[in-house]
Amino acid sequence: MFEHRSKVLRRGAHPDTLESESKAGSRWWLPGNRPEQRAQRMAKTAVFSILMMACGPALLLAGCGSKDAPKPVTEPAAPVRLVAAAPADASARLEVSGTVRLKRETPLSFNTPGRIAAILVREGDRVRAGQVLARLDTTALGANVASARAEVVRAEADLRRAEDLFAKGWVTAARVEQARATMAAAAARARASGFDVQLATLAAPSAGVILARPGEPGQIAQPGVPVLTLGELGQGFVLRLPLADRDAARVKVGQSAEVYIPALGNQALAGVVSEVGARGDDGTGTFRIEVKLPADARLASGQIGRARLLLGAALPGAPIRVPATAVFGARADEGFVYVFEPAGKRVRSRLVSLGTVGSDGVVITAGLAPGEQVVVTGVDRLRDGQVVAVAGAAK
Repeated sequence: MFEHRSKVLRRGAHPDTLESESKAGSRWWLPGNRPEQRAQRMAKTAVFSILMMACGPALLLAGCGSKDAPKPVTEPAAPVRLVAAAPADASARLEVSGTVRLKRETPLSFNTPGRIAAILVREGDRVRAGQVLARLDTTALGANVASARAEVVRAEADLRRAEDLFAKGWVTAARVEQARATMAAAAARARASGFDVQLATLAAPSAGVILARPGEPGQIAQPGVPVLTLGELGQGFVLRLPLADRDAARVKVGQSAEVYIPALGNQALAGVVSEVGARGDDGTGTFRIEVKLPADARLASGQIGRARLLLGAALPGAPIRVPATAVFGARADEGFVYVFEPAGKRVRSRLVSLGTVGSDGVVITAGLAPGEQVVVTGVDRLRDGQVVAVAGAAK
């Protein structure tokens, strides 16, 4: 058997031809090559093909999810620093210049017209209460007083004569009443003339210092037109400051202030806000704030000073200030900032309206609310919606 098979193989015949070449009439097959074995293999091949056609897509999808499949590329989070937007003037120190004045400065004028005869004081003179400061020329007033007194004397004589005649029955009671009325009118004119003489003298209403002397001897004084200005020393000195309405609304009576008077050197004076004006100036729209100053003999009305005030909480709608590095793409009065969204740890670009730019940052007038966090570093490397990693909050 083996000899026959070797002969067949040497002739290069295929094992399937052994059946026709067998001399003994018997069939000799190579192992695994019998017809029934070939049929089994063909059946298995057909079944495998059918299974591949049915399960191929599922196997392909399963293969895509295998460990060997490439993973999607994840963009790394960009490191950023944040700062919370805050009102531009929140708890800000306001420095404003003003003028030193005595708390009470009273303009003095005559209550009756007349020519100024004498002014008895000069600027800077200290005076006591009741001291005569100026006088009007009383020549004409004296003549009026004399004339009024003469009329009183004549009216008194007429009244006595009328009463005597009435007692004798020679005049009526009406004549007596007329004489009495004339007498009363003359007495009133005399008193008025004497009062005018008193008004011709200007006296100090209280102790103080003469701050100004706009009147001069020889001028015609008019009622209500100041001749002198008296500063009352008992009330002390104040620094008067003009403040805008928004700032004045945040200043409270009793709060402290640092005051610097150049004429006194660089030493800071401890002042206290004593008055906040309730009405703005019609011309400037500012409100007058008074800061009471400590007693100091070197203080003088008219000195220039400046005060540093700590303003209170910002009013609703106050502008926002952010560092200049937070703004990008600025053009005219608009620009962009990146606002941090804590929920998704992403940043979103936002259009904002720009105000003034200073060493302490940029004022945002619209588009940003207090407390929102903006990116202050690396804004040129970010894009809208990018995931970020917060490295720290800027101080």
